[in-house]
Amino acid sequence: MTKERNQALEIIVAEFHKKIKEAFEVFDHESNNTVDVREIGTIIRSLGCCPTEGELHDLIAEVEEEEPTGYIRFEKFLPVMTEILLERRYRPIPEDVLLRAFEVLDSAKRGFLTKDELIKYMTEEGEPFSQEEMEEMLSAAIDPESNSIHYKDYITMMVIDEN
Repeated sequence: MTKERNQALEIIVAEFHKKIKEAFEVFDHESNNTVDVREIGTIIRSLGCCPTEGELHDLIAEVEEEEPTGYIRFEKFLPVMTEILLERRYRPIPEDVLLRAFEVLDSAKRGFLTKDELIKYMTEEGEPFSQEEMEEMLSAAIDPESNSIHYKDYITMMVIDEN
């Protein structure tokens, strides 16, 4: 690697470290470089990553102590999260892929799904949503006037701008 590329990588890593530390500190309520293990998913997602629940579980297992305490230490989290960001793992699903997925569910090509249709698909197909996940999605996705999800609008709201 050239000297310039090394310096550029060092700058990128330093920026990632700063972002990771800032995100971690939001949940470090005791200011002791630890966070509740239940906050790790929120921290990772705040850094622009979208792991599945299974991937998140594996990641937590990687950064947890040998004898789990319910807390994650910053010094164990930092190198793992830095590697994830450098490798661009857990990238969000692109907008066009999300749109095609909704269009498959909308066989009538109406541009929307009813609340009941959405609940059926999300709880009976594939990896089912929990009740809590379903309620969270419905609160953000469903138009209260029509009781349906206009999925193009929802996708626009959901998509993470990577710039």
